[in-house]
Amino acid sequence: MTIKMPQLGETVTEGTVAQWLKKVGDRIEKYESFVEISTDKVNAEVPSPVSGVLTEIIAQEGETVPTGAPIAVIDEVAAAVATPSAPAVATPVAPAPAQTLVAPHAPSRNGGAINPPEVLRRVSPAVRRLAREHHIDLATVRGSGEHGRITADDVIAAGSAESARPAPPPPAPATPVHAPPPMPPISIGRSTYAAPVPGTTIPLSQARKIIAQRMVESKHTAPHAWTTVEVDVTNLWKWRASEKDRFQREKGHPLTLLPFFVNAVVDSLKAFPLMNARFTDQGIAVLKEIHIGLAVALDSNLIVPVIRDADNLSISGLAIAAGKLIERARSGKLGADDLAGGTFTVNNTGANGSILSAPILNGGQAGIVTMEAIVKRPVVVENDAIAIRSMMNVCLSLDHRVVDGAIASAFLGDLKKRLQAMGPAGTL
Repeated sequence: MTIKMPQLGETVTEGTVAQWLKKVGDRIEKYESFVEISTDKVNAEVPSPVSGVLTEIIAQEGETVPTGAPIAVIDEVAAAVATPSAPAVATPVAPAPAQTLVAPHAPSRNGGAINPPEVLRRVSPAVRRLAREHHIDLATVRGSGEHGRITADDVIAAGSAESARPAPPPPAPATPVHAPPPMPPISIGRSTYAAPVPGTTIPLSQARKIIAQRMVESKHTAPHAWTTVEVDVTNLWKWRASEKDRFQREKGHPLTLLPFFVNAVVDSLKAFPLMNARFTDQGIAVLKEIHIGLAVALDSNLIVPVIRDADNLSISGLAIAAGKLIERARSGKLGADDLAGGTFTVNNTGANGSILSAPILNGGQAGIVTMEAIVKRPVVVENDAIAIRSMMNVCLSLDHRVVDGAIASAFLGDLKKRLQAMGPAGTL
């Protein structure tokens, strides 16, 4: 059977072979992942449609091919031959020469499998990739997630424990004649984006290459400008604080400031539709749908899953939709369609303590707005009185081909009014 490049999303037209998880001659079970594919939207491990033996690799690692193009051949006949019903007579096999490098699929140095197959099937592609980078056998890693699910932190902890393990005593001296050269020490201290090692070079993952390419394209294509306003969110913060425990208990999702902010952004986009537009060679396309992208930072990259038709959701609905997207993003379970079609982006930079940002536009969008850190400070209020208020900066980057400063400032002013008008009398 010829395996073709899958279409990972309705708008995806090509894919890049990021890594072959099997080599020619390897046995593959049906539904077992055998290749990792990267697109400009998502990384995904592709399961085999049949059981068989990988007999040919057509598309090499790093090669980008159109969807539907052949990438490999799996021989189902060879699979039947490779697993005869009668046991074969064992024949002595000469020992393989010593290896000086650890292969990507080398068995882990952790001892003893503890995980049943159903646990291993639930491991996300991102965690599988991290385990391969650290040469950790997932069968030996005890998961701390729900129902024993293995997380990225579990893999990193297993790697740290292995690196901290004292080295075994050196073997007894061998006869110097014909003795092979000593193997170099094996270490999992390989530098990765999630665990950088000083003095080393981090290999570029396909996702990191795509992020770099898209950011450079955005800065070179769209003339960026940015502006900011200061917002008093004291009443909004009190409202959220009064509702968060009940919401968590009833809905099963945390109630952060994000859904309130997105709700206000959506209403401001309705009032200023040019902010929900994109520049084309034919003109400025003013979009009817409002699909809000949420910037989510992961250990190794940044992704922007999309809340579709955000204008049809209440604050409560936005909180649930955002919570589900962020959970799937951090567990590596997003699909290509979850990352496609955004018309405007919200970035919660304040979660990391930032108070002022000039974010880069998500390609093709007219704007991206940030929620900066909330800071309590003295502010002059009515009648020149001074009060302690919860203040937050809101920063907007814009495509100056689509939006001029007057419209951008009016949009931010409208967003500020909506946020300051929110309070305990509102409705979730």
